[in-house]
Amino acid sequence: MKSLFDPLDSQSLRERLAGLQPGAQRQWGKMTSGQMLAHCAIALGMGTGDQPRPQKLIGKLLGPFFKSTLLGEKPFSKDGPTDPALIVTGEKDFQAEKKRLTGLVDRFCAGGPEKADGKMHSFLGKLTGPEWGVMMYKHIDHHLRQFGA
Repeated sequence: MKSLFDPLDSQSLRERLAGLQPGAQRQWGKMTSGQMLAHCAIALGMGTGDQPRPQKLIGKLLGPFFKSTLLGEKPFSKDGPTDPALIVTGEKDFQAEKKRLTGLVDRFCAGGPEKADGKMHSFLGKLTGPEWGVMMYKHIDHHLRQFGA
């Protein structure tokens, strides 16, 4: 299982992120590349504790049924639902958002699973550190694939 806490996996993801260009065309969805980077930074902020979010009622009810699927080997599907708190609108400065997300990835990885342990995910509830590593790898990977990176 790939995880941001695995040095080889996180390095590969960082290289893909570094190669992402402002003009990259999305393969699905509605976000621009700058919005996607901002979206990923907000989501990763839940795992770092910078962007705490309460668990939504729908997550309390359905999260246990989806947890193993979301944390499993299969990549996230295209056009899945997005927590409204994570929807980014308006123009975003691509380079600034790329730098912000890269810094968050670095800080998340440096903190290790111990620092992420017990942080609240808005749908799945409290996750263990290793679960956060998998979830955030899969989420960022999903959006890099969205833009061909």
